[in-house]
Amino acid sequence: MASALETLCGQAFGAKRYHMLGVYMQRSWVVLFVCAILLLPLFLYATPLLELVGQPREIAEQAGYLSLWLLPMHFSFVFLFRLQRFLQCQLKNSVNAAFTVLALLVHVLVSWLLLEKLKLGLTVATLTLDFSWWVAVVGQFGYVVCGGCPRTWKGFSFEAFAELWGFLKLSVSSGVMLCLENWYYRILVLLTDFLFLCALSAKGIWAGMIGGTGIQTLILAFLTIRCDWDKEKYVTAPQRNGDHDQSREREYLHQMDNLDNLVAHEFGQWVRPKY
Repeated sequence: MASALETLCGQAFGAKRYHMLGVYMQRSWVVLFVCAILLLPLFLYATPLLELVGQPREIAEQAGYLSLWLLPMHFSFVFLFRLQRFLQCQLKNSVNAAFTVLALLVHVLVSWLLLEKLKLGLTVATLTLDFSWWVAVVGQFGYVVCGGCPRTWKGFSFEAFAELWGFLKLSVSSGVMLCLENWYYRILVLLTDFLFLCALSAKGIWAGMIGGTGIQTLILAFLTIRCDWDKEKYVTAPQRNGDHDQSREREYLHQMDNLDNLVAHEFGQWVRPKY
Protein backbone atom coordinates (compact mmCIF):
# COMPACT_ATOMS: atom_id res chain seq x y z
CA MET A 1 0.00 0.00 0.00
CA ALA A 2 2.99 2.31 0.35
CA SER A 3 3.26 2.49 -3.44
CA ALA A 4 0.31 4.91 -3.49
CA LEU A 5 2.40 7.42 -1.56
CA GLU A 6 5.20 7.00 -4.10
CA THR A 7 2.81 8.01 -6.89
CA LEU A 8 1.37 11.06 -5.12
CA CYS A 9 4.68 12.30 -3.71
CA GLY A 10 6.35 11.93 -7.10
CA GLN A 11 3.63 14.04 -8.71
CA ALA A 12 3.78 16.68 -5.97
CA PHE A 13 7.58 16.90 -6.05
CA GLY A 14 7.61 17.26 -9.83
CA ALA A 15 4.97 20.01 -9.61
CA LYS A 16 7.04 21.82 -6.95
CA ARG A 17 4.25 21.47 -4.38
CA TYR A 18 6.82 20.48 -1.81
CA HIS A 19 4.70 20.97 1.32
CA MET A 20 2.19 18.40 0.04
CA LEU A 21 4.75 15.60 0.36
CA GLY A 22 4.62 15.91 4.14
CA VAL A 23 0.82 16.06 4.10
CA TYR A 24 0.58 12.97 1.90
CA MET A 25 2.95 11.06 4.17
CA GLN A 26 0.97 11.93 7.29
CA ARG A 27 -2.25 10.99 5.51
CA SER A 28 -0.75 7.65 4.58
CA TRP A 29 0.27 7.07 8.21
CA VAL A 30 -3.35 7.48 9.28
CA VAL A 31 -4.63 5.10 6.60
CA LEU A 32 -1.99 2.44 7.12
CA PHE A 33 -2.24 2.58 10.92
CA VAL A 34 -5.96 1.79 10.69
CA CYS A 35 -5.21 -1.06 8.28
CA ALA A 36 -2.54 -2.39 10.66
CA ILE A 37 -5.12 -2.48 13.46
CA LEU A 38 -7.56 -4.36 11.22
CA LEU A 39 -4.87 -6.99 10.61
CA LEU A 40 -4.31 -7.60 14.33
CA PRO A 41 -6.63 -10.67 14.47
CA LEU A 42 -4.23 -12.50 12.16
CA PHE A 43 -1.56 -12.13 14.85
CA LEU A 44 -3.78 -12.59 17.89
CA TYR A 45 -5.50 -15.71 16.54
CA ALA A 46 -2.61 -17.14 14.55
CA THR A 47 -2.72 -20.50 16.37
CA PRO A 48 -6.33 -21.47 15.49
CA LEU A 49 -5.95 -20.06 11.98
CA LEU A 50 -2.85 -22.16 11.33
CA GLU A 51 -4.56 -25.25 12.70
CA LEU A 52 -7.51 -24.51 10.42
CA VAL A 53 -5.29 -24.67 7.32
CA GLY A 54 -3.72 -27.96 8.42
CA GLN A 55 -0.62 -27.07 10.41
CA PRO A 56 0.36 -29.46 13.24
CA ARG A 57 -0.81 -28.26 16.64
CA GLU A 58 2.69 -27.94 18.10
CA ILE A 59 3.91 -25.79 15.21
CA ALA A 60 0.74 -23.69 15.23
CA GLU A 61 1.05 -22.97 18.95
CA GLN A 62 4.70 -21.96 18.67
CA ALA A 63 4.01 -19.76 15.64
CA GLY A 64 1.04 -18.14 17.40
CA TYR A 65 3.18 -17.38 20.44
CA LEU A 66 5.96 -15.83 18.34
CA SER A 67 3.48 -13.81 16.28
CA LEU A 68 2.56 -11.84 19.39
CA TRP A 69 6.18 -10.79 19.80
CA LEU A 70 6.24 -9.61 16.19
CA LEU A 71 3.53 -6.99 16.73
CA PRO A 72 6.05 -4.14 17.27
CA MET A 73 7.64 -4.97 13.92
CA HIS A 74 4.17 -5.07 12.34
CA PHE A 75 3.47 -1.50 13.44
CA SER A 76 6.93 -0.31 12.43
CA PHE A 77 5.96 -0.99 8.81
CA VAL A 78 3.28 1.71 9.11
CA PHE A 79 5.99 4.35 9.32
CA LEU A 80 9.04 2.75 7.72
CA PHE A 81 7.74 2.13 4.20
CA ARG A 82 6.15 5.58 4.06
CA LEU A 83 9.34 7.29 5.19
CA GLN A 84 11.32 5.38 2.59
CA ARG A 85 8.97 6.48 -0.23
CA PHE A 86 8.94 10.03 1.10
CA LEU A 87 12.74 10.25 0.96
CA GLN A 88 13.00 8.33 -2.30
CA CYS A 89 10.73 10.82 -4.10
CA GLN A 90 13.18 13.57 -3.11
CA LEU A 91 16.15 11.63 -4.54
CA LYS A 92 17.46 10.95 -1.03
CA ASN A 93 18.24 7.29 -1.68
CA SER A 94 21.57 7.60 0.11
CA VAL A 95 19.70 8.45 3.33
CA ASN A 96 17.56 5.33 2.98
CA ALA A 97 20.66 3.26 2.33
CA ALA A 98 22.52 4.71 5.32
CA PHE A 99 19.77 3.93 7.82
CA THR A 100 19.22 0.49 6.29
CA VAL A 101 22.90 -0.33 6.80
CA LEU A 102 22.70 1.04 10.35
CA ALA A 103 19.69 -1.17 11.12
CA LEU A 104 21.50 -4.19 9.66
CA LEU A 105 24.60 -3.58 11.78
CA VAL A 106 22.51 -3.12 14.92
CA HIS A 107 20.56 -6.29 14.15
CA VAL A 108 23.71 -8.36 13.65
CA LEU A 109 25.30 -7.01 16.83
CA VAL A 110 22.22 -7.46 19.04
CA SER A 111 21.51 -10.93 17.60
CA TRP A 112 25.08 -12.05 18.22
CA LEU A 113 25.02 -10.71 21.78
CA LEU A 114 21.64 -12.11 22.82
CA LEU A 115 21.61 -15.39 20.92
CA GLU A 116 25.23 -16.44 20.61
CA LYS A 117 26.62 -15.12 23.88
CA LEU A 118 23.66 -15.07 26.26
CA LYS A 119 21.75 -18.02 24.70
CA LEU A 120 18.35 -16.43 25.32
CA GLY A 121 16.39 -18.44 22.76
CA LEU A 122 14.00 -18.00 19.87
CA THR A 123 11.66 -15.52 21.54
CA VAL A 124 14.48 -13.03 21.98
CA ALA A 125 15.32 -13.45 18.28
CA THR A 126 11.93 -11.93 17.43
CA LEU A 127 12.70 -9.02 19.76
CA THR A 128 15.92 -8.32 17.87
CA LEU A 129 13.84 -8.02 14.69
CA ASP A 130 11.50 -5.57 16.41
CA PHE A 131 14.40 -3.50 17.69
CA SER A 132 16.31 -3.31 14.39
CA TRP A 133 13.23 -2.31 12.39
CA TRP A 134 12.44 0.48 14.83
CA VAL A 135 16.04 1.69 14.66
CA ALA A 136 15.48 2.41 10.96
CA VAL A 137 12.13 4.10 11.67
CA VAL A 138 13.47 6.35 14.42
CA GLY A 139 16.55 7.25 12.38
CA GLN A 140 14.63 8.21 9.25
CA PHE A 141 11.94 10.07 11.19
CA GLY A 142 14.59 11.98 13.11
CA TYR A 143 16.30 12.93 9.87
CA VAL A 144 13.03 14.24 8.41
CA VAL A 145 11.81 16.28 11.38
CA CYS A 146 15.23 17.60 12.44
CA GLY A 147 15.89 19.58 9.29
CA GLY A 148 16.81 16.98 6.70
CA CYS A 149 13.82 17.88 4.50
CA PRO A 150 13.11 21.60 5.09
CA ARG A 151 11.07 22.08 1.91
CA THR A 152 8.83 19.04 2.25
CA TRP A 153 8.32 18.71 6.01
CA LYS A 154 6.47 21.63 7.57
CA GLY A 155 5.36 19.85 10.73
CA PHE A 156 2.21 17.93 11.54
CA SER A 157 -0.92 19.20 9.83
CA PHE A 158 -4.68 18.66 10.13
CA GLU A 159 -4.73 18.36 6.33
CA ALA A 160 -3.63 14.77 6.90
CA PHE A 161 -7.20 13.94 7.96
CA ALA A 162 -8.76 15.32 4.76
CA GLU A 163 -9.61 13.19 1.71
CA LEU A 164 -8.86 9.97 3.60
CA TRP A 165 -11.41 7.93 1.65
CA GLY A 166 -9.85 8.73 -1.71
CA PHE A 167 -6.39 8.04 -0.33
CA LEU A 168 -7.56 4.72 1.13
CA LYS A 169 -9.01 3.57 -2.20
CA LEU A 170 -5.81 4.48 -4.01
CA SER A 171 -3.68 2.70 -1.38
CA VAL A 172 -5.78 -0.47 -1.46
CA SER A 173 -5.82 -0.63 -5.26
CA SER A 174 -2.04 -0.12 -5.34
CA GLY A 175 -1.52 -2.86 -2.76
CA VAL A 176 -3.76 -5.31 -4.59
CA MET A 177 -2.03 -4.52 -7.88
CA LEU A 178 1.43 -5.23 -6.48
CA CYS A 179 0.29 -8.42 -4.75
CA LEU A 180 -1.24 -9.76 -7.95
CA GLU A 181 1.85 -8.72 -9.88
CA ASN A 182 4.05 -10.81 -7.61
CA TRP A 183 1.73 -13.75 -7.10
CA TYR A 184 -0.12 -14.49 -10.31
CA TYR A 185 2.44 -16.57 -12.20
CA ARG A 186 3.64 -18.34 -9.05
CA ILE A 187 0.07 -19.38 -8.28
CA LEU A 188 -0.49 -20.61 -11.84
CA VAL A 189 2.69 -22.68 -11.76
CA LEU A 190 1.75 -24.29 -8.45
CA LEU A 191 -1.82 -24.95 -9.59
CA THR A 192 -0.45 -26.72 -12.64
CA ASP A 193 1.47 -29.07 -10.38
CA PHE A 194 -1.39 -29.63 -7.92
CA LEU A 195 -3.78 -30.49 -10.76
CA PHE A 196 -1.27 -33.09 -12.02
CA LEU A 197 -1.13 -31.47 -15.44
CA CYS A 198 2.65 -31.73 -15.52
CA ALA A 199 5.61 -32.68 -13.38
CA LEU A 200 6.88 -29.54 -11.68
CA SER A 201 10.60 -29.03 -11.18
CA ALA A 202 12.93 -26.10 -10.52
CA LYS A 203 13.29 -25.58 -14.27
CA GLY A 204 9.51 -25.37 -14.65
CA ILE A 205 9.22 -22.76 -11.91
CA TRP A 206 12.02 -20.77 -13.50
CA ALA A 207 10.36 -20.91 -16.94
CA GLY A 208 7.03 -19.82 -15.46
CA MET A 209 8.56 -16.82 -13.72
CA ILE A 210 10.47 -15.72 -16.82
CA GLY A 211 7.43 -16.18 -19.05
CA GLY A 212 5.15 -14.29 -16.66
CA THR A 213 7.58 -11.40 -16.40
CA GLY A 214 7.91 -11.26 -20.19
CA ILE A 215 4.14 -11.16 -20.73
CA GLN A 216 3.74 -8.47 -18.09
CA THR A 217 6.46 -6.36 -19.74
CA LEU A 218 4.80 -6.65 -23.16
CA ILE A 219 1.39 -5.63 -21.79
CA LEU A 220 2.83 -2.62 -19.97
CA ALA A 221 4.74 -1.57 -23.08
CA PHE A 222 1.55 -1.81 -25.14
CA LEU A 223 -0.43 0.28 -22.63
CA THR A 224 2.33 2.88 -22.52
CA ILE A 225 2.29 3.21 -26.31
CA ARG A 226 -1.51 3.42 -26.47
CA CYS A 227 -1.80 5.95 -23.62
CA ASP A 228 -3.15 9.38 -24.55
CA TRP A 229 -0.40 11.53 -23.03
CA ASP A 230 -2.13 14.78 -24.03
CA LYS A 231 -5.09 13.73 -21.89
CA GLU A 232 -2.78 12.78 -19.01
CA LYS A 233 -1.15 16.21 -19.27
CA TYR A 234 -4.56 17.84 -18.88
CA VAL A 235 -5.45 15.65 -15.89
CA THR A 236 -2.25 16.55 -14.03
CA ALA A 237 -2.34 20.25 -14.96
CA PRO A 238 -3.46 21.39 -11.46
CA GLN A 239 -0.43 19.71 -9.91
CA ARG A 240 2.01 21.07 -12.46
CA ASN A 241 0.65 24.60 -12.14
CA GLY A 242 0.79 24.59 -8.35
CA ASP A 243 -2.98 24.97 -7.92
CA HIS A 244 -3.81 24.30 -4.27
CA ASP A 245 -7.55 24.15 -4.73
CA GLN A 246 -8.91 21.12 -2.85
CA SER A 247 -11.55 20.53 -5.53
CA ARG A 248 -8.76 20.06 -8.06
CA GLU A 249 -7.01 17.70 -5.68
CA ARG A 250 -10.20 15.65 -5.30
CA GLU A 251 -10.52 15.51 -9.07
CA TYR A 252 -6.94 14.28 -9.32
CA LEU A 253 -7.51 11.54 -6.73
CA HIS A 254 -10.67 10.54 -8.57
CA GLN A 255 -8.70 10.19 -11.79
CA MET A 256 -6.12 8.05 -9.98
CA ASP A 257 -8.88 5.84 -8.57
CA ASN A 258 -10.23 5.22 -12.07
CA LEU A 259 -6.84 4.44 -13.59
CA ASP A 260 -7.31 0.68 -13.37
CA ASN A 261 -10.66 0.93 -15.17
CA LEU A 262 -9.14 3.03 -17.96
CA VAL A 263 -6.30 0.56 -18.40
CA ALA A 264 -8.69 -2.39 -18.52
CA HIS A 265 -10.84 -0.60 -21.10
CA GLU A 266 -7.88 0.16 -23.36
CA PHE A 267 -6.62 -3.41 -23.16
CA GLY A 268 -10.11 -4.79 -23.74
CA GLN A 269 -10.50 -2.71 -26.91
CA TRP A 270 -7.24 -4.13 -28.24
CA VAL A 271 -7.96 -7.82 -27.55
CA ARG A 272 -11.65 -7.73 -28.58
CA PRO A 273 -12.20 -9.92 -31.68
CA LYS A 274 -13.21 -8.19 -34.89
CA TYR A 275 -16.26 -9.61 -36.68
